[in-house]
Amino acid sequence: MLTLPRTTERAAQPFVAVRRTVRIPFDADIAPAMAELFDVLRQKGIEPSGPVFFKYNIIRMPELEIDFAVPVAASVIDAGSLVSGILPPGRYAELTYWGHYDNLMDANAVLIGWAKEKGIAWDAHEAADGDHFACRMEIYPNGPDDEPDPAKWETTVAIKVKD
Repeated sequence: MLTLPRTTERAAQPFVAVRRTVRIPFDADIAPAMAELFDVLRQKGIEPSGPVFFKYNIIRMPELEIDFAVPVAASVIDAGSLVSGILPPGRYAELTYWGHYDNLMDANAVLIGWAKEKGIAWDAHEAADGDHFACRMEIYPNGPDDEPDPAKWETTVAIKVKD
C-alpha cells in the first residue's frame, strides 16, 4: 500500500551514520552496518532522536553509497568512526509505503515517475561515479524488529527537490 506522492518542507536534521559502498542486493550489508552504528552510539552515549533511515548519497546501479543512519538531537562533534552530518532543509517529494522491503524499488519508481510528470527536479547532479543526491532517503519508523507482519512495515521515501 502507498500514499499518494506529495511535497513537504523538512527542517535541517543532524544525523550520524555508518557509510558504506554496497552492491544491490545489499541485504547482507545491513546488519553489520547497523550493529556498528548502534555500538558506537552506545560507546559515545549518543541517543537517536528518531527512526533509522538509509541515505542514498551516490547511485550508480548496481552500486550505491549509503549512510545507514539515525537522526540525533544536535550536531555531533566526536562521532568516532561514524559520519556526522546534517540533512539539508527544504522541499522534498515523498510517499509512504507499507509492505516488505522487496518492493521498495517499486515505491521509489512511483515517486520518481510522479515527480517527472509534475516537472519536479531533484537536488542532484550527475558525475562520472554516479548520480549524487543532496538528500535521498528511506525512513523506517518500524520494521522486522518491532513488527512481525511485513505488510505493516512502514517506509517513507523522500528525495530533496531542487530549489
